[in-house]
Amino acid sequence: MLGLGLVIFGVSALAWYFSTKAGAAMLGQQVAAKADDIVNPLNTVWVLVAAFLVFFMQAGFMMLEAGFGRTREVSNVMLECIADTCLCGVLFWAFGFAFMFGTGNGFIGHTFFFLNDAPATYGSTGIAFLAFFLFQFAFADTCSTITSGAMVGRTAFGGDLVYSAAVSGFIYPIIGHWVWGPDGWLATMNTPFRDFAGSTVVHTIGGMIALAGAIALGPRIGRKFKRDGGGMPPGHDMILASLGGVILWFGWYGFNPGSTLSAMDFGGIGRVATNTTLAACAGGLVAMFYVYPRSHKWDTGITINGFLAGLVAITCPCYWVSPLGSLCIGAIAAVVMVCAVDFVEWLRVDDPIGAVAVHGACGIFGTLSLGLFATGQYGLPGPLGADTSIRVEGLFYGGGFKQLGVQALGSLAVTVATFSIALVVMYAVKSLGILRVSREIELGGIDIHEHGAPAYHPEFAYMGHSVIPSGESTRPVSPMSDTGVTVGAGD
Repeated sequence: MLGLGLVIFGVSALAWYFSTKAGAAMLGQQVAAKADDIVNPLNTVWVLVAAFLVFFMQAGFMMLEAGFGRTREVSNVMLECIADTCLCGVLFWAFGFAFMFGTGNGFIGHTFFFLNDAPATYGSTGIAFLAFFLFQFAFADTCSTITSGAMVGRTAFGGDLVYSAAVSGFIYPIIGHWVWGPDGWLATMNTPFRDFAGSTVVHTIGGMIALAGAIALGPRIGRKFKRDGGGMPPGHDMILASLGGVILWFGWYGFNPGSTLSAMDFGGIGRVATNTTLAACAGGLVAMFYVYPRSHKWDTGITINGFLAGLVAITCPCYWVSPLGSLCIGAIAAVVMVCAVDFVEWLRVDDPIGAVAVHGACGIFGTLSLGLFATGQYGLPGPLGADTSIRVEGLFYGGGFKQLGVQALGSLAVTVATFSIALVVMYAVKSLGILRVSREIELGGIDIHEHGAPAYHPEFAYMGHSVIPSGESTRPVSPMSDTGVTVGAGD
């Protein structure tokens, strides 16, 4: 009790002293002198924690793609994601980060190659330079993984390495420089193009590369499209897909709130996290109810892609919109996603996980939604907190068409440039004969032919067979056999 009394007395005495003018002045001097010693390390730790969360999204992508794919290609999915991550890390260290975040011109950076001549902190962020590098590497890795989702089941592993090198080393960082680079042309316009956490830079770029890859590859053998009387073959494991989707949702709490780059902006972090959650919730529910009248079934796969659509769309405007706005954005994104899935199917483009619809179409919508739903009251995040002197205001909140027009221009430029370049890259890789596996390998199973072993024990669940109790039929049964949908050979 005596010790407690002394503590209370001490706290009271300090509070009284610092409430006086002399004490307040002294405290202000100490805070100013120690700001960098306290704020920069705190912000750096926050960015590192966010980077770890974003990196964990790789586990979500691996499970999502494997679950939506077939048993014959699960090992291939696992190794592609692992190899893409390792390749991306080396390339981003060598020159990807320099192209994207180095000073240069409006189109490309040309400093920090191999992280040489790096300062202690990056720019005006106060973040330790290598912590900022790690955070941005996790984003680059996400873009590369998005691409592989649309190319599941028929891409040769050698071809995957080649196009992934182009994505991580050149396409993503160079086009990303336009938006996030210190002197990118979209970032330095009179009314800057805004993309808080990557609806354009990560998701639209990833979605457009995925579309180019799926077009160059062609559909999986036996794939029959809806306009031809077929439909999308079901994923082999919705447990994996569901867990993968929720892990991605969890990782998004590093993706979006971490993009404040400031632990001091606690109000912004809380708002971004809440907006991220509400958009995902609205997206999942709307997608589930929107497709129910078609088949009178509660579709697990479309619900997963629904909340992912909401997450992708809110990634750009999450700092500048209200909770109500985020609900609207997530709900609209779900409808955009379903319509985009139908359109991709109508084009006869085989996208097994819906990467083009979820990341490409919803990335574009999310970018535009900033010009509609930004409230104009939150400013920009900074090392010491929010800078509310800068207004980001959308059409629905009295901002007119100015920001919306800039968002449309930036999204169009990135979309067209990415798709055009990616199409050239994919067809170049195809011309080398290394983009797609042979018919024999695809039918026999990529896991066996390219990686030496299946992901599952052959007696358990490989090539459409499963363990059957003794005495019962061993004929493989398609999970869609009762719908009249033709499933690809060997499914």
